[in-house]
Amino acid sequence: MTSVDTANDVEQLAQLARAVSELRKQVAQRIVGQDQVVDGVLTALLAGGHSLLIGVPGLAKTLLVSTIAEALELSFNRVQFTPDLMPGDITGTELVEEDPASGHRAFRFVPGPVFANVLLADEINRTPPKTQAALLQAMQEHQVTAAGKTYALPDPFFVLATQNPIEQEGTYPLPEAQLDRFMLELRVGYPSKEEEEAVVERTTGSRAAVIRPVLDAVALRGMQQLVRRIPVSKGLVRAAVSLARMTRPQDVEAPGFIREYVEWGAGPRASQYLVLGAKARAAMDGRPMADLDDVKSVAAAVLRHRVVTNFSAEAADRKSEDIVAELLRGREWGG
Repeated sequence: MTSVDTANDVEQLAQLARAVSELRKQVAQRIVGQDQVVDGVLTALLAGGHSLLIGVPGLAKTLLVSTIAEALELSFNRVQFTPDLMPGDITGTELVEEDPASGHRAFRFVPGPVFANVLLADEINRTPPKTQAALLQAMQEHQVTAAGKTYALPDPFFVLATQNPIEQEGTYPLPEAQLDRFMLELRVGYPSKEEEEAVVERTTGSRAAVIRPVLDAVALRGMQQLVRRIPVSKGLVRAAVSLARMTRPQDVEAPGFIREYVEWGAGPRASQYLVLGAKARAAMDGRPMADLDDVKSVAAAVLRHRVVTNFSAEAADRKSEDIVAELLRGREWGG
């Protein structure tokens, strides 16, 4: 089945929309505001993708991720990335064990924190590329290879990474290959004055919010399959592919400002995520078909970490998000 075309699917779609609404309510018990970030994380989860959360310290990024994992009744591990973190600290390592009776020694693999449904990679850019690369196989193939053996990760599996945009001393920028594995880059901004007052009232009192699980792993996997069955038109696919291709300065469809300010544009994975993200957004609203507005709603988060600017952009103080925003304002791609 390749589309939502049965009464059962329509009912499942309604259940998905109700579950998303309840998830938002559960998260709102601990997280004030940040509605776009919460929706972004839920979009990635339903599409089966990973998310990179960028924001200054103290904006509840870690609390948001752990709360969503709790509301989804998923196993959750957190890794604080530091310069001395080794790949085995994430993936796991083999230990030598001796049988007391026979004296025989054998290796036993001890799984690392990556063996969870949700892995929070806190301040991922604070560890060297060798350790960052330990996540590549896990993120792409949902498995880990250690000492010649391959181990499957739990299903579903998500990496939610955080990054501090201020402190860059002693950090290691993520390689483009790893950035491309993140479906969405989500910007966590400061709360409004009213939201900050609500945060202070909640966090300085004695009441502790109790999060009620809304979905488990089995239900979430079913919803991910339902999202993939959401139909899209040929026109929407053409628009998504056109939008991704327009970020590439070598492409004939690229506007002049892309050729001037961009070194490398988004690859085919961006086109896939634009469509998957649009399907997830439609499902979250209970709609049986995605449209161009759904593509536009996820486009900035899909594209901005995949666009590599050049020296001219740096000289003109043009960042990737500015360039993507200008591209989305245009009508050439179908938006």
